[in-house]
Amino acid sequence: MTQNIDTKFRREADRGSHDYELACEVLDAGKVCHVGFTMDGQPYVIPMAYARLDGQILLHGSVASRVMKTLASGVPCCVTVTHFDGLVYARSTFNSSMNYRSTMVFGSAREITDPDEKRASIQSLVDHLMPGRRADLRKSTPQELSATTLVSLPIETFSTKCRTGPPSDKKTDLDAQVWAGVVPLELVKGEPIDAPDILPGVERPEYL
Repeated sequence: MTQNIDTKFRREADRGSHDYELACEVLDAGKVCHVGFTMDGQPYVIPMAYARLDGQILLHGSVASRVMKTLASGVPCCVTVTHFDGLVYARSTFNSSMNYRSTMVFGSAREITDPDEKRASIQSLVDHLMPGRRADLRKSTPQELSATTLVSLPIETFSTKCRTGPPSDKKTDLDAQVWAGVVPLELVKGEPIDAPDILPGVERPEYL
């Protein structure tokens, strides 16, 4: 189904790439993706937590979720991960831009039903979203596993696009007496907030 997807770059082709390792770097650096698909004739783009496990993207949700039922049915979908790295202040509105990294993965997901594969995949999700946390947690119960739908999207048809560096001003604008440059942006962790019902004496783990 993915053979007919056109991933050729037509605009700013020098920023585009079909390199698998670069795509994995972009995917591994994020924790939230946007999943696009059509359900009952209506297009949707849904933000979801995800993880990459080898050559696949893992998505999970409730068995009661219409979104998960639709993805598990094998409809064509697109998973996009984007990192906003900076505002690029050029000497004109037209040439102002953003620095970013973005990967789009196209295909059809399959539902993971094998209990061992499902448990291992959920562990991979926890390891990606909350590194170091899994050792402190009890194992998922069979009931919890049954209440969760897990799907896998192969990283086979994809495209990556990135912009880095300073503004690209026109030569005629270089003499303008106005500041130009980049304001870097990054997502950083804040101070942990203890749950109100945490037991006395429980210390914050180092992995936070």
